[in-house]
Amino acid sequence: MSLSKLLTAGVPVPDGFHVTTAAYRIFVEANRIQPHINKLLDGIDANNTGRLEDVSARIGALFHDGEMPREVAAAIKTAYAGLGNIAVAVRSSATAEDLPDASFAGQQETYLNIQGENEVLAAVKRCWVSLF
Repeated sequence: MSLSKLLTAGVPVPDGFHVTTAAYRIFVEANRIQPHINKLLDGIDANNTGRLEDVSARIGALFHDGEMPREVAAAIKTAYAGLGNIAVAVRSSATAEDLPDASFAGQQETYLNIQGENEVLAAVKRCWVSLF
């Protein structure tokens, strides 16, 4: 919403693209991550921050070790190439975080000055990890 307001005000805003929740789901499915997440979170005590941090790190490893499906990687690479191989920001925007009159994008991790196809793909996975 803020970027839209800037554009409307005539402020230059760099081009970008969105990686959809469908891409996230394809990645999770292709790497069979969801059953592991479910098992790790089953019965977890939300007040045990040490355990939460351990589980978060273990979920992060699942994403880190996961392989980006070809169709998702190709779509991201094509969109990134359309920007001209420039340094970009890769940031999160959870599916249920935006309201009609407010945006909460960036509630998870944001990575700045990311340049190169492989670096962008890695940053996308790190954004997904930051959901946990």
